[in-house]
Amino acid sequence: MKHDCDIENAPKFAEWIRSRGGVAVWKSADLGDPGKTWSAPYLETDGKTAKPKQSWQMQDTPAMVVTDPEEIEVYAPQEVKRFHVAIRQSGNGLTLVVTDGGTRRIRKEVKAAGNGAFYSFDYGDEQNCVIYTSKSVGTLKKWMDENTEPAKELV
Repeated sequence: MKHDCDIENAPKFAEWIRSRGGVAVWKSADLGDPGKTWSAPYLETDGKTAKPKQSWQMQDTPAMVVTDPEEIEVYAPQEVKRFHVAIRQSGNGLTLVVTDGGTRRIRKEVKAAGNGAFYSFDYGDEQNCVIYTSKSVGTLKKWMDENTEPAKELV
């Protein structure tokens, strides 16, 4: 696969491939964040003009433009574990942060969940940390076939 896509972005990616010239993948020019990438439509809404970079952090041109939905893998988050984490006031007293022990546990659980794992916080009645792994749901083409109406033929 040339590129990955979170399932919540699949509708946008499908639209960009259909009407905006594909998905442009921009790499970071910021030495402080070298691994960062952005995905954006390749063309402006007129369908003809190449979309310029949107931030100084982006390289001048896209690293690649993906036009085939078979080349994009769609992933969905899958909850692996949920647990309470303790919080404390930060050093300056202005914010709340996870305790050092909680941070160690989060890192341990993410590592145990494997490649592609990540976490977020559920700020409901309790301060829960939720560990997720990414599960492939197939290519963007497959997602489009299952979740969008076929293009209407022009008569």
